[in-house]
Amino acid sequence: MSLSHHHLNTNILPTLSATIPTPFPLVFSAPIVSFLSFIFYSPLSLPSSPPIFSPFPSSLPTRKKMATAFSPSKFAAQPFPLNTTSQNNPLTIPTTASPFLGSTRKLIRLSSSSNLNIRRRSGTVVAVSDVVKENKSKSTLNLLITKEEGLELYEDMVLGRAFEDMCAQMYYRGKMFGFVHLYNGQEAISTGFIKLLKQQDSVVSTYRDHVHALSKGVSARAVMSELFGKTTGCCRGQGGSMHMFSREHNVLGGFAFIGEGIPVATGAAFTSKYKREVLKEADCDHVTLAFFGDGTCNNGQFFECLNMAALWKLPIVFVVENNLWAIGMSHLRATSDPQIYKKGPAFGMPGVHVNGMDVLKVREVAKEAIGRARRGEGPTLVECETYRFRGHSLADPDELRDPAEKAHYAARDPITALKKYLIENSLASEADLKAIDKKIDEVVEEAVEFADESPVPPRSQLLENVFADPKGFGIGPDGQYRCEDPKFTEGTAQV
Repeated sequence: MSLSHHHLNTNILPTLSATIPTPFPLVFSAPIVSFLSFIFYSPLSLPSSPPIFSPFPSSLPTRKKMATAFSPSKFAAQPFPLNTTSQNNPLTIPTTASPFLGSTRKLIRLSSSSNLNIRRRSGTVVAVSDVVKENKSKSTLNLLITKEEGLELYEDMVLGRAFEDMCAQMYYRGKMFGFVHLYNGQEAISTGFIKLLKQQDSVVSTYRDHVHALSKGVSARAVMSELFGKTTGCCRGQGGSMHMFSREHNVLGGFAFIGEGIPVATGAAFTSKYKREVLKEADCDHVTLAFFGDGTCNNGQFFECLNMAALWKLPIVFVVENNLWAIGMSHLRATSDPQIYKKGPAFGMPGVHVNGMDVLKVREVAKEAIGRARRGEGPTLVECETYRFRGHSLADPDELRDPAEKAHYAARDPITALKKYLIENSLASEADLKAIDKKIDEVVEEAVEFADESPVPPRSQLLENVFADPKGFGIGPDGQYRCEDPKFTEGTAQV
């Protein structure tokens, strides 16, 4: 079940209004209600009697001060071609000129300062991966990753691809039901970001969530069983393809409606900040990643949550997986300004554009953005431009996209590019990578066998985790339904 289906008890709103000192009327829109409901009802919920805390500043800065602090010029982006030579772009397979939106922009360099402002480097602003190479010696140490890191990235990306390919087979064999949205082609984003997280960090996903769950550590068995609708799934078979959830791994859900998970992610980030600054849990430096697509960036919840996150400097990274198509709608046709990363500076946070099919570039940007959040420097908006290799879902015949466009991006396969980088830089041999491929094939096949043999949920499970009290009479202090207490009907015989 998706967390956004919990509803905030409106009886507490007057209390909240009375305890939050603000000169403005307290108006709760849908995203704020989702955000508040996460705080009160999520697995990360706070103690029953926390100190009173107001997220609103006691004195608001003037318009003039705000304009100075977040001057648009401090976030300006310069032209930067994604299709540079292999010397500047280690994972690019030589191709023809790219129609990527980012082909005319440079990547914004994030500041390591505690200030939210981005200090521009003197001269030309360059890509993050180029900066890293620039600062290292011209020996083997100038590699962006170690052998161990490279093999970990490769294994995670191959797992995501092999798992999704198997999902397609199982779907067409009638083992899965409903809509199933695959992640093929976008693996560099999930791997580049999530493999940098701690166990306590949170991930909020979309309906394209299988690989995010796998990258965060949820087993292939648990994800496949969930897709099969079995009790051994991570949601006991009640979530299905679009609603992966794991409290153990802090995967706070996949969400079927676009933008639905962003307020939940904002609430998770608020919880981290509250624990650290109000409850004085000094070791609570947890970060939240919110994944969503380009189509979501025209949704009101996106803008409201960017505002809240920047206002309160929440430890969150907003990751836009811009695969250029919102189902069958081209991003260029649906958005007045297709450069999504520019929306970050509009709210006073850094906006970063990166080639989402280059796992090393994604990883370098993710390091900086996650580090900023962990240090208490606030949120970052990262636009990762990528491409999905399959239709919107397995029910989509994928007839709207130009075959030439699909072939162009297939030539930029992020797994092929990483494999090439690892071999050319002597970080791995063909034998090493083939061994990983074989291992992953066995893991995925075993996950299918496990899911197929697992039992289906009993009918008695149908209403579990849907209503707090499916019988309507309340639950007693002992956790039992009040209607099952023999004394429950005492004095009601005349009724």
